[in-house]
Amino acid sequence: MKALTLIHVAISLAGILSGFVVLYGMLTAQRLPGWTKVFLIGTVLTSVTGFFFPIHGITPALITGIVSLVALAIAIYARYVRQLTGAWRKGYVISAVFAFYLNIFVLVVQLFQKIPALKEISPTQNDPPFKITQLVVLLAFFTLGVIAALKFHDRPVASNERTLPAK
Repeated sequence: MKALTLIHVAISLAGILSGFVVLYGMLTAQRLPGWTKVFLIGTVLTSVTGFFFPIHGITPALITGIVSLVALAIAIYARYVRQLTGAWRKGYVISAVFAFYLNIFVLVVQLFQKIPALKEISPTQNDPPFKITQLVVLLAFFTLGVIAALKFHDRPVASNERTLPAK
């Protein structure tokens, strides 16, 4: 279980770090195909590896993983199949930013569970510090997502950007 946790955390951090780069690219109208692949693959693998942990019934983590995979499927389809044409550009931005937000949402949950000072101020994750932090994160991602949807230019994908790398 320790190895799985380490792998899951490493993949999650890669997805989160690359997500910041991809979001920056969206905000500055840059495609960043390599970073996008790292973000999408890393974020898919984050959700998938999360399903390998012991799950007892329907949990918030399970639901978050399923919702994330749905958002990522839309993002991947919009980016690589529909090539960001027309409304698929905004669909890509919205679904990719939403999947990134879910990663950060889970990161905040984990930080409040694992860091003693945060756990002390919000032991049940139903306390104001936790709720306020999650609200700030949600509002930040909503705002950045709207800006990214407006700024990410609508132009066809170059032929060298169309496919995901072979595994």
